[in-house]
Amino acid sequence: MKTNTITQSKQIAQQTVFSILFTISFTHFLNDMLQAVVPAVYPIIKEKFHLTFTDIGLITLTYQLTASILQPFVGFYTDRRPRPYSLAIAMIFTLIGLAAVAVASSFINILLAVSLIGIGSSIFHPESSRVAHLASGGKRGLAQSIFQLGGNAGSAVGPLLAAIIVVPYGQFNIIWFCIAAVLGIVILSGVAKWYQEHLNLKALNKTAIKEEVHHSLSRKKVVFSLVILLVLIFSKYFYMASMTSYYTFYLIDKFHLSVQESQVYLFAFMGAVAAGTLFGGPLGDRFGRKYIIWISILGVAPFTLLLPYASLFWTGILSVIIGLIISSAFSAILVYATELVPGKVGLIAGLFFGLAFGMGGLGSAILGKLADNTSIEYVFKVCAFLPLIGILTSLLPNIEGNKKPQNN
Repeated sequence: MKTNTITQSKQIAQQTVFSILFTISFTHFLNDMLQAVVPAVYPIIKEKFHLTFTDIGLITLTYQLTASILQPFVGFYTDRRPRPYSLAIAMIFTLIGLAAVAVASSFINILLAVSLIGIGSSIFHPESSRVAHLASGGKRGLAQSIFQLGGNAGSAVGPLLAAIIVVPYGQFNIIWFCIAAVLGIVILSGVAKWYQEHLNLKALNKTAIKEEVHHSLSRKKVVFSLVILLVLIFSKYFYMASMTSYYTFYLIDKFHLSVQESQVYLFAFMGAVAAGTLFGGPLGDRFGRKYIIWISILGVAPFTLLLPYASLFWTGILSVIIGLIISSAFSAILVYATELVPGKVGLIAGLFFGLAFGMGGLGSAILGKLADNTSIEYVFKVCAFLPLIGILTSLLPNIEGNKKPQNN
């Protein structure tokens, strides 16, 4: 009986469960689509409540801080005590936050509402990343890319749906997105059942399912490498903040587009981000994650440097190229980090997702203040240099060549 249990546990560990991967990816799609609705309606909120760009930055900062600060703690806790049904609870927070945004009557109410959405995100990402990891069957890069594809696709679709549903009719119509949150709660409850069954099998035989990646790097080298990865996350998401929060304002200001026209360009950029995400993980599995990180961050620099000086046509083309290239980094960075620190998927996912959100929020606040003091075009000229930080990738060890097998 015990032998059969061991065999079954090992088979689960080695099997890529695509049904779960695509399901958790779809819920990631729903989660990030709902989160993207609020930035998409910034022009409406800005006009209705007479906000400055600094105020817009503070809204993003409030959301991103609640979404970022809690994530490492959630991940650390669930590494020790997994909570499968916390996934559905996360979506409940998002549901309440969206409803609150729809009826918010003041700037303070909006801040409180987006903080609830941020709490939902802080619970969702570490645990859903663990589900993707458990269902990967060892193909961690592929699994993380499928998972990230859903999130980035949701971020792309959110602004487009907001342009159709909210922009023409007003703030209250955000309430319609609550239907998607309810759908997410139902689906995540089903994922939680699979997650719990997997944990039960693992508990029956703790030696059968182990992390496969072990390296010979010293603790000091691991910490140094993690710091480099966090700096790279800073450069990527600080630049992404300029696009997600201010790209529509940039297009409206420089090319005199309407809000809805600018949302189409934002959708094209976010769609490219979603598409690029799909390639980063599998290419990292095949060629090495360090090289994908290098190409993704430093390789996008020539295009970001050209963007502020391009015509409307070339702005659209360059933004798509930037989205495709820069988006391939995160899956590779996250899997690289989990291989540096085996067995701490929740903590690492929470730390890196948290930093990504935190940098996005901090970047949005700082760039909003900079836009108020200078111009929105100047913001894009400054941010164009951020991908050059990708040169630090050269300091990362080639971990794929530094692995050693684990003795069972």
